Amino acid sequence: MSATAADDYDVVILGGGSGGYACALRSAELGLRVALVEKGELGGTCLHRGCIPTKALLHAAEVADTAREGEKFGVMTTFEAVDMDRVKAYKTGVVSRLHKGLQGLVAAAKIEYVAAEGRLDGPGTVVAGDRRLSGRHVVLATGSYARTLPGLDIGGRIVTSDEALGLDELPARVVVLGGGVIGVEFASVFRSFGADVTVVEALPRLVAAEDEAASKQLEHAFRRRKIGVRTGVPFASATQADEVVTVTLESGDTIEADLLLVAVGRGPATEGLGYEEAGIAMDRGFVPTDERLHTNIEGVRAVGDIVPGLQLAHRGFAQGIFVAEDIAGLSPSVIDETTIPRVTYCDPEVASVGLTETQARDRYGEVATYEYNLGGNGKSQILGTQGFVKVVRRADGPVVGIHMVGARMGEQVGEAQLIVGWDAFPEDVAAFIHAHPTQNESLGEAHLALAGKPLHAHS
Repeated sequence: MSATAADDYDVVILGGGSGGYACALRSAELGLRVALVEKGELGGTCLHRGCIPTKALLHAAEVADTAREGEKFGVMTTFEAVDMDRVKAYKTGVVSRLHKGLQGLVAAAKIEYVAAEGRLDGPGTVVAGDRRLSGRHVVLATGSYARTLPGLDIGGRIVTSDEALGLDELPARVVVLGGGVIGVEFASVFRSFGADVTVVEALPRLVAAEDEAASKQLEHAFRRRKIGVRTGVPFASATQADEVVTVTLESGDTIEADLLLVAVGRGPATEGLGYEEAGIAMDRGFVPTDERLHTNIEGVRAVGDIVPGLQLAHRGFAQGIFVAEDIAGLSPSVIDETTIPRVTYCDPEVASVGLTETQARDRYGEVATYEYNLGGNGKSQILGTQGFVKVVRRADGPVVGIHMVGARMGEQVGEAQLIVGWDAFPEDVAAFIHAHPTQNESLGEAHLALAGKPLHAHS
């Protein structure tokens, strides 16, 4: 496997998920010679086992709810059943079309795509199948995997999100172990499809990384939807017998279900890839980097889920683009992770950007907040959703955090990112006119109120 001229590149990227392929496409666009190594399918977890297929399921779940609830809007619809074969065909169709489009982009960019299992073999070399790829720069982008807990084996009626995406039939009773983003999204899907669902979370609240007010609102909404919520109670064990899973909590309580979905987060996919042998510094399986995404080894960068921080596809995209531009000498601005938007696509959605109220108080001391209730928003009333927009500002200073709960709130997070990212004051945002009637008005109303001139809100 001696290196040849044909195997020398400006950039060799190990991993073809969100961060890896974004880096490859931008590098090629900037005139760099690129090799992209991926053992699975181009697009990685996000396209094939994460963002896209789960959101397809969530849309199918929304359609089920719409059919079930049509009568309250005067439309006499009925809900009969969920045909999982057709749901899976719809989901697969969405993924397939996006996959083909991505393959076309990579081919058109003249990126050397190597469909093989790769391994780092020293600072500037990746071994992939029978090839040895040398690069002036190597980018590690190997993504993540679905975690489980010690002693909790995946199999049978105990599954992770990977297996849940391929279920052939709907379980009648589901226990979701983990109240983070993945857990509450799948809990929402299963409930909309008609299952009895219980979420078990060891931490004191659901989506614990979000603002506490958002967690409380989501928990209330879940209880209204008759989703069981058990927070602050650690998991003890699970057993399978006679097609039933029995989940035991440390409190001594037991819950019987037809399916246990383990949604306790995702771990970095770095084991057995030669990182440690090449001298890469590791931290609990993650690859620490500096702010410009350099590892401790000269010429080796890392992007995406293996880098400590938010495990989000759009963070991976941004990091991949950043690294490509940095390698090409464009000196891009360092990514400010506090301005990365976050969306949890359950019903209701949770969307946020910037600091929570607690984080803002810890960082700045005195802050001011305002919660605008969606009860005062015309479009939200039309949609029949409940929730709020919460704005957090430094005392007499700019907005540092925005937190939203309600149907379709994820669609509002783009403006929220601009507000926080540009250090806008509530008075600045209050001057903008938001179209009526839209849910987008709720952002404007919240800033009007925080600027001291509320319209459809109490001061």
